[in-house]
Amino acid sequence: MALNNLLSVIFTEAELAQMDQALTMFEAVLLGKTIHLTPEQRQQHGRIAEQNKLFVNKAKGIMEQYPQHVPVFIDKPEFDRDFTARAQLEARYQRMSSILEQLSDTKTLLDHDNYHNAITFYRNIKYLAGENVPGTTFLYEDMRQFFISSTTGEITEPNRRKMENNEEKSSEKDE
Repeated sequence: MALNNLLSVIFTEAELAQMDQALTMFEAVLLGKTIHLTPEQRQQHGRIAEQNKLFVNKAKGIMEQYPQHVPVFIDKPEFDRDFTARAQLEARYQRMSSILEQLSDTKTLLDHDNYHNAITFYRNIKYLAGENVPGTTFLYEDMRQFFISSTTGEITEPNRRKMENNEEKSSEKDE
């Protein structure tokens, strides 16, 4: 049974160059203005949840209304710069997150299509090698290495993805 192609997309060289140019421009704007945290630092500082963002917004509003109550040890101009920069970045972050999700989802479907076509090709080569079709034994042996378990040394099916449905799994048992 032939597999359905879940997605077909083609990017022209001009489109790829345009995307790369936009990314380069984006990176240039951020150069020297962003930080890369270690996993430990990310865990230490964490992220504020929506409820805490509301709290920060409320504190900002009250500080604006009642500047006499802002303690002298809070650098209010720096607080304001941080507040503004966070809001500016958050809007772009949300847009970028949406783009990253679209890229990830599209890549997932393309990976799925490629993987299943590669499995189909491998099964055909395995069949042809079993029928002693000239030149296919080498191809089968070359591809078979991806199916040898590192722990048992036995030939196994390739690393199966969770997305495969039961019908595909049952058809493999018939091999």
